[in-house]
Amino acid sequence: MNIGEAASASGVSAKMIRYYEETGLIPPVGRTASGYRTYGPRDVQLLRFIRRARDLGFPMDRVAELLALWRDRDRASADVKRLAAAQVAALETRIREMEEMKATLQHLVHACAGDNRPDCPILADLGGVKA
Repeated sequence: MNIGEAASASGVSAKMIRYYEETGLIPPVGRTASGYRTYGPRDVQLLRFIRRARDLGFPMDRVAELLALWRDRDRASADVKRLAAAQVAALETRIREMEEMKATLQHLVHACAGDNRPDCPILADLGGVKA
């Protein structure tokens, strides 16, 4: 299949497929005589793996590690679990940070009169001015 078909089958955009190949995350695929990339079922499976890992928030370097473990039939599941547990911790940190952002914005929205006056604690806070 061509890159468009592989993109459709895997849920990964053609642009990202090219990027993954350029960065070495995926190996170069075969090409036709006219230079078009050709993909098979194993390539699509690999792209789906990457997409799922990215959907779970794994950064690219961790996706590469997961791919290496996936390919290694002698891997220890403890290595995979360690990466997943680290990702859970990273997500918990990010969630905590986002909850703090939400609380700050809720406070600022509550403090803003939202009327025709120009005073706005939201803009004051963004500008570093204490209201």
